[in-house]
This record gives sequence, C-alpha cells and structure tokens, in this order.
Amino acid sequence: MTLLADRPAAGDGDATRVPRPLGVAGLVAAIWSAGIGLVTVTLVTLIGWIAAPHQSLGAGLESVLRTALQFWLVSHHAGFALPDGRVGLLPIGLILIPGLVVFRAGEWLARLAEVPRLQRVGYAALAIACPYALLGGTLAQVAGNSVMRPSVWQSLLGCFLVAFVAGGAGVARRLTSWRQLLALLPERPRSLVVGTLAACAFLVMSGALLAAGSLAFHITRAQEIAEGLSPGIVGGLLLLLLQIAFVPNAVIWGMAYAVGPGFAVGGGTIVAPTGNFLGPMPSFPLLAAVPEPGPAPVASLVALAAPFLAGAVGGILTMRTAPTLNGEAAPGWGLVCGVCTGAVAAALAALSGGPFGDGRLAAVGPSPWQVGMITALEVGVAAAVAAWVTNFWLLRRTPPAAAAEEESFR
Repeated sequence: MTLLADRPAAGDGDATRVPRPLGVAGLVAAIWSAGIGLVTVTLVTLIGWIAAPHQSLGAGLESVLRTALQFWLVSHHAGFALPDGRVGLLPIGLILIPGLVVFRAGEWLARLAEVPRLQRVGYAALAIACPYALLGGTLAQVAGNSVMRPSVWQSLLGCFLVAFVAGGAGVARRLTSWRQLLALLPERPRSLVVGTLAACAFLVMSGALLAAGSLAFHITRAQEIAEGLSPGIVGGLLLLLLQIAFVPNAVIWGMAYAVGPGFAVGGGTIVAPTGNFLGPMPSFPLLAAVPEPGPAPVASLVALAAPFLAGAVGGILTMRTAPTLNGEAAPGWGLVCGVCTGAVAAALAALSGGPFGDGRLAAVGPSPWQVGMITALEVGVAAAVAAWVTNFWLLRRTPPAAAAEEESFR
C-alpha cells in the first residue's frame, strides 16, 4: 500500500499556488520556530526578572536577554559550563516548548512546499533541522558570559535532533495519520515497533506511579522545602513550572528504580530496591519524593515485577501483530523486542541525568548502561516466553495450512 499526498487538502488555499523550494521553506520554518520559542522564553524570563531580585538574572536588559537565550538552549537539552563544574542535569519537560513549535512548522512546511509523498519526509526534516541547528550553535556562541557558557556542540546536536524529529513528525502527520504511517512498515519491523512501544509505555507508566506515590507519601516534606525557599507568589509559580518541567526526569528515575539499578543523587549515593544510601540533598521540593536513607521497604520489591510484566506485554503484542509459522523463531523476536526496549531505556536514562556542578553532585540520575543492559535482560526474557506462548496459541487457533496461505497471500 502506498500513501501519497499529491494534492493539498481542501481549504488549504488556491490550487494554482506555486510551491516554494524545499530549502527556502525549511529556512523560513527554522527561523520562525526559533523566533517563537525565543519570544516565549524571553517573556517568562522577563516576568522572573521583574518579580525576583534583579541581581539574580543580571543588572540590565542585556543580561536578561542573554539569560533568555541560555534558557532557550537549555530547552533543547544543551548543557553549560560553570566556573566550578558543568551542568548536564536538565529538565526534559522543557523540550516540549521547541518540540511543539517545530512540529507545527513541519506541518506548515509540508503545505507550503507541497511535499508530495512520505519518501520526501527525511529531506523536509533536514531542510528544517540544518538551519535550525546552525541558529542554535550561533546563539550558543553569543549567549555565554563569565558565569555560564553553553556547550556549542550540545547546542548544535540538541537543536538538530529536536528539529529533525519534531519537524519530520509534523511533515509526516500532514501527509497521513499515525496509524497509516505505522502500516507502511514491513510486517516484522512493525511488530517490533508495536511491542517495543508497548513495553516502554508500561515501564514509563510504572515509573510514573512510583514517583507519584512516593511524592504523595512525602508531600509534607515537599511543602516544608517549598516554604523554606520563600519564593513569593510569582517565584512560587516559576518554581512550580520548574518542577513540572522536571517531572519527566522523575518518571524516568522511577522507571530505573523499578528495573533495579535505581539512581544516584550525588557521588557515592544510590536509591534502589536493595536500599538507599544518601547524603545531603539539594533544597528542591520534587526531591522530597526520594525515600529516606536505609533499607528499602518490602513493598518496594513489588516494583521489580514491572519490567517482567512489560516484557510480557511487549512479547504478546509482537506476536499478535505478526505471528510466525516457525515456532522456534518466536522467542528470538521476543528477545529482540527486549533489546530494543533496553536501548530506549538507556537513552531515556542518559537524557534524565547528568552532572550538576562539581564535587558531590557530579553524578546525578540513573546509569544509562546499567539501566539499558538490565532492562534488555529482564524485558527480553519475559518477552521471549510471552512471544513463544502467544505464537503457539495463535497457531493452534489458525490451522497451519490456512496460516501459510494467508502469509503467502501477504
């Protein structure tokens, strides 16, 4: 099945309109996206500058604008260097700001340049991502000061990835629906994508439940930390927004806890189902969800079932999407689903943590390689068993002759 979008949808404008060159449309979309994102971040920074002591963001408007540029780069997950170390622990939630803007720019690009078919989505995504990354690298050069120096290479990479993924998704969404886009994949890759997404979604949901439950249990301590900061009304609102931006980090840390390796809040610390070893904690209300030092409660061991249940879900959906007549191959595809899930978990773990200055907080968050390896093992074993059972059950329901005829017809 081939899906084309050779003609603009009804209501998109004059049918005689001349399509813009892809490179020109991509440059305009990149500038528009960066401009909208910078204006949004600058407004928030100005509100904070007006409400807070001016020395915190700079003495003049130039310092405020430079701070806004730095926040915009941080929203693309670009770290920065301080006089006493490097900061790589950044809120994942801020990626939604440029991501949504670039997604809309991708839809606009597909309409303006009249991208004819899905095979051109990659070129359209590059048309946005390349100038967008160059803008990010240029802004990183001018946004630095004596206190905070954004990483140029991380700015280039972060801006490119955000624009390529979000812009490409916007172009693809303009041409077809998500369901039809998934249907374009070959049968076996499609089954692995479905199984991996289901397993990852189950793990993320488990992490969210753990983080939310722990925060609800320690809500009094979180309120005490917030009151001790005395942020005021506007400062309290900005603190709340910052905590919301860090919620995805907390969810991924909860996922790492459920998988087993847990996470660190500084060098020599660990928060895991086997026990909690902590030092002095930063005064941040969301960190109140971190359990107290000492042995982990027995109830927390229940969380260790999450990766095996996720593997069962992934293995079942992998085989239900595309059964195989070779029963011995089914466990292998379950293992592949587990390896893919481990790779995604490792990427999320790397995205959620990082250094926060020098010294004790130089290591914060889960270990990507530990989370990825153990997730691949736990999810892979469970997915292999579930895939074998599911495939066996499906073959029992469908006679081999009918299944072979159906597969040859496909």
